[in-house]
Amino acid sequence: MIESEKLLQNKIKKAAIKKGVKLISPDSIYLSSDTKFGKNVLIEPYVVIGKGVKIGNNVKILSFSYIEKTKIGNNVTIGPFARLRPDTVLDDNSKIGNFVEIKKSRVGKNSKVNHLSYIGDSVLGKNVNVGAGTITCNYDGKNKYKTKILDNAFIGSNSSLVAPVKIGKNTVIGAGSTITKDVKDSTLALSRVSQREFKKIKK
Repeated sequence: MIESEKLLQNKIKKAAIKKGVKLISPDSIYLSSDTKFGKNVLIEPYVVIGKGVKIGNNVKILSFSYIEKTKIGNNVTIGPFARLRPDTVLDDNSKIGNFVEIKKSRVGKNSKVNHLSYIGDSVLGKNVNVGAGTITCNYDGKNKYKTKILDNAFIGSNSSLVAPVKIGKNTVIGAGSTITKDVKDSTLALSRVSQREFKKIKK
């Protein structure tokens, strides 16, 4: 980091600390001058906050997370190793876990995307749980499409949601499913190849 940038970072960090932001290992953290902080914000080491970020109250941003052009509500936990790309909105009490990437999406109140998932061009309602390894397949090589996941939906691990698609309220998507059509409210949707076993041929 060149000297002028280092001086600017020190100035930005001092102003943040003065507002009550708790920076763990400030030297390893990068902040932008336009970041808006609420009360009781904690930022762990090796976090990068780019331009256009607004952070609510009681927010924890864990190590190695990268955030830009994102609005974060109250009582939100992010990371570690999370990436929040432009036009992301995290509503109150939501949780974004490790190795999760969110782009141009809204995550509703009390909703969780905890592990190893990609959510792009999507709207998640309230109390949605997204299992590990879930991806929204939003790009066909030419156009981007939207995914809607309504309130109280449970998305099983390793699911692929092929946009455009709508997942209804109180719905369960079985683990390992590829969903290509809209799913009605209060249903269980499964899409799996039948498991088969064959005896080994002895040499």
